[in-house]
Amino acid sequence: MTARNPTARGGHRKRGAGRAARIKERSRDSTGEVVRPGQSGGQYRPLSESDIQRIYETALNLLESVGIGDPLPEILHYALPRGCTVDDDNRLRFPRALVEDLIDISAKEYTRFAPDPVNDLEVRGADVLFSTAGEAVTILDFETQRFRPTTLIDLYDATRLADQLEHIHSFGQPFIAADYSGDTFVHDVNIAYTQLAGTKKPFSLGVANVDHIEPLIALFDGYLGEEGGFLKRPFCIFSGCPILSPLRFSKDNAQVVVKVAELGLTCDVAVAPQAGATSPAALAGTLAQCFAETLACLCVVNLVRPGSPINFGMWPFISDLRTGSFSGGSGEEALVTAATVQICNHFGLISCVGTGMTDAKTMDVQAGYEKALTTVTAALAGCNLIGAYPGVVGSLIGQSFEGMVIDNDMIGNVQRILRGIEVTDETLSFDLIKNTVSDTGHYLGSQQTLDLMHSEYLYPNLADRSAPGAWESLDHKNLYEQAHKRVHEMLESYYPTYISAAADARIRSEFPIELDPKVMRNGNGRWRMSERFGEIKN
Repeated sequence: MTARNPTARGGHRKRGAGRAARIKERSRDSTGEVVRPGQSGGQYRPLSESDIQRIYETALNLLESVGIGDPLPEILHYALPRGCTVDDDNRLRFPRALVEDLIDISAKEYTRFAPDPVNDLEVRGADVLFSTAGEAVTILDFETQRFRPTTLIDLYDATRLADQLEHIHSFGQPFIAADYSGDTFVHDVNIAYTQLAGTKKPFSLGVANVDHIEPLIALFDGYLGEEGGFLKRPFCIFSGCPILSPLRFSKDNAQVVVKVAELGLTCDVAVAPQAGATSPAALAGTLAQCFAETLACLCVVNLVRPGSPINFGMWPFISDLRTGSFSGGSGEEALVTAATVQICNHFGLISCVGTGMTDAKTMDVQAGYEKALTTVTAALAGCNLIGAYPGVVGSLIGQSFEGMVIDNDMIGNVQRILRGIEVTDETLSFDLIKNTVSDTGHYLGSQQTLDLMHSEYLYPNLADRSAPGAWESLDHKNLYEQAHKRVHEMLESYYPTYISAAADARIRSEFPIELDPKVMRNGNGRWRMSERFGEIKN
């Protein structure tokens, strides 16, 4: 791994009076970054080259001999002239040679635009980026600390919270707005508006119906104040699940994929067969089926518009075979997720997986180890886009704001692991060791220690590193209680005005925006600490 020289600095620094002064000065003058978006993974490879080839061959055979059921007329329009066939069983079969050609011409990298260009991301190679993700339907209410249905205001709060989390690079809709789920158009429009209002990071949006895409583009143009402006810099990626496992197209989402490809926009697909339920219990079989299904999506995109980017969302899920229920926090989930990333990297595809999908119902010890297990393995495998599900609990059913800030710290540490260790003549520190042994006998006051404090070491926002005695003499707060307080601090007064008054008026006059402007202003009194704060123990 190639890394910056963490000790390189320009100019001359005056020495402070004592170690504390020098630490303060060093912190103020630091220009180093401990972690950054897009650090490279690829160190963890659970499959052999032979394993990958056999999975690939099986996937090609599935596409050629079994095919994908229920093909849409829009897909057949592009597929049949290229040699695909449909028999009486209404299954679209893809010739092996065609699939191989479409893999070759598929996009291997792209720029993920943001509303603010400073937050644009380069998606490429084995560089790793982290995002929120999910379609949860309940949320742990901040005041009552009980689960309830998610609302549009909750999504606004989650968006502006993620906007402040430094280790979250893009925003994927983490849950639905259950209060508007009865009207999918109103739901989609308001989700789009809410994300525009709450973040300047790149974001994605699950679209319920293909007919919603053109109005959503018009909404984004209204935000920009320029017709056609969004297509020049598409800062929102439309996403969906175009496959019903095993090996069938899902009509509404497949139509969205075709339309998005026709527009030349990046397609974001998630293909999630569940081992033992909608794919084989044998993990290799699940990988083969999931690879075939996701390749079908890649083929559709590149038949429609050759070279149009697609996030290759190969998301194999795991069942607890004792019950048949989804188990997102299992060791098997970590394993197959890393394997999918390795397969993608082998063929140069843009990898996208989900992690952090704990089966725990609260942000407890189980949630901690399950989330870290799946996230670090995907990162070390070199996944481009990790939907890390920060704050999601209960096997994708629930969301926790406290969990979001806890997971942000975890993701930061995963990025620090990705950065690795820089080994140079300078960092090997031979002269420093030699001189220290014959002088002070410790390194606490050395210039190297001070120089590296803020460029080599990452410090958590929440985790307590004090001595037990110091902790006992203070407030005894556990991590969850600290997170609760931190969420309050972050959301009580942070109300960004990313949408100008003119753009807001324009959008509200043309679309059924339901988010009340009053809840988007500081001082609305919505954010109060839980009365149970002192009782929360996780």
